[in-house]
Formats: sequence, C-alpha cells, structure tokens
Amino acid sequence: MTARATGGRPQIWGIVNVTPDSFSDGGRFFDAERAVAHGRVLRAQGADVLDVGGESTRPGSQPVGAQEETRRVLPVIEALAADGATVSVDTYRAETARAAIGAGAAIVNDVSGGLADPAILDVVAETGALVALGHWRGPSADMYARAEYDAIGPEVANELRERVDAAVAAGIARERIILDPGVGFAKAGEQNWALLRQLDAITALGLPVLIGTSRKRFLDSALGDDASIERKDLATAVTSVLAAQRGAAAVRVHDVVATRDALAVARAWEG
Repeated sequence: MTARATGGRPQIWGIVNVTPDSFSDGGRFFDAERAVAHGRVLRAQGADVLDVGGESTRPGSQPVGAQEETRRVLPVIEALAADGATVSVDTYRAETARAAIGAGAAIVNDVSGGLADPAILDVVAETGALVALGHWRGPSADMYARAEYDAIGPEVANELRERVDAAVAAGIARERIILDPGVGFAKAGEQNWALLRQLDAITALGLPVLIGTSRKRFLDSALGDDASIERKDLATAVTSVLAAQRGAAAVRVHDVVATRDALAVARAWEG
C-alpha cells in the first residue's frame, strides 16, 4: 500500500462515519450494516481507502471512550477488509488502533499525530501499519482557543516535523508516514485558506500529504453561510483538485464521485 494511487492521481479516501453526531452525516451510517453498505458504495465509486471512524471530531464534540469506539468500528472494518478494501481507522487511541489493525485495518489515521495517546505510535511500529499524523493542538472541545499563528504554513510544518521525529523514534519507518496539516483543527476561518495557500511548507517535508477539507465550516466563507451539503461537496472537489496540483498525495472526502470526476477533468485539462 502506498500513499499515491496508480496513474499519478492522488488517492481518494472515502469517509465512513460510524457515529451518531458527525457534523454532516451523523447517524446516517451508525448501524454497522448501513456503514458497511456505505463503504462498499464508496469503494465502487472509486475510493482507494475507506477511512472508518467511531468518534466525531467536530468542534465541541465529546469523547466516547475506547470501548464504545471499538464496538462501533470493528465489525465495519472486518467486513470491508474481508472485501479486499484498504481500510484506515480514524482514531487517536492506541487500544482502538490495535484492535482495528487486528480486524484488518492497514492505516491508522490519528488526527492528534500521536499527542493524545503516545502509545499509538508504539502500536503502529509493532504492527507495521501506515500512519497518518495530523496537526493538532488539543481536543475538539477547546481547539479554537489554541488557533494562534504568526506564519501558519511554517508553524504547522515545524509541529508536524516534531511528530515525524516522535514516530521515527518509536520505530516507524519514514516511508510508512503520511502527514495531514489538519484543516479545521485548531484553525479558524481564514487560517484554513492561508494554510492551503502555504501547502508547499508541508509538502517540503518530503512525505505524502493527506488533505481533508470535506464539508468543513471554513468553506462557508467562500460559499456563504449555511451552504448546503451539495454545494460543500462541489467546493470540496475544487479544493481537492487545487491541493493535488500543489502536491497533495491523498484527499479525504465524503462525496467520492464529485472529487473523482473533478480530478479526472483536471488531469484531462493538463494533458
């Protein structure tokens, strides 16, 4: 498994939220059977990775604990991995990560970059999984209080470099590390656009970069307040293309078709 799909286009990570409270599709796929069916649809639509999460990380969300998180995601991961899908588990808990890898997950997507539960890096090192390290400055409940930057691109890059060093020190090879600058995490409004404009500071670290803008609140500043999910999916597809043009190796989205088609049009345009 690599961090870039064949044909040169970025990987598309399809989001499978097994939660009742995610900001855009909470509750729709909370039942395991419905979540598995949704994952299969995303894969058929062109998702390279299915990113399965059992706890919302929306602003102000509350943690559910490893036992409940694991109960939610394991049957979904087992079924999708049995289908032959490449599955990522969206968790910051070592206990959940270990169980998910045992169930067939190949990637641990940790939005905290190993800060919330440092033992997660040991789990990744022991199991040989890939890891996506997110930029994080604290839990969802109070992350905006820490959204202060003088030069956001270089600052995020420096903090991610520290997480890479911690991962390597734990025994994870650099080629198994993916970086996520954490759009929407401890970043408010315009800060997200500034980060995307300065994406070269992140790609300069020399590791694959995962970008997740899907349906996030900052898109409202371009679309207008309370834009519909359909309009945000279109905006997500555009930002995914722009991120790919600036070196992103993967994009994480709810609407796989819109992003797949947008990337295909951009590739045709570029010849």
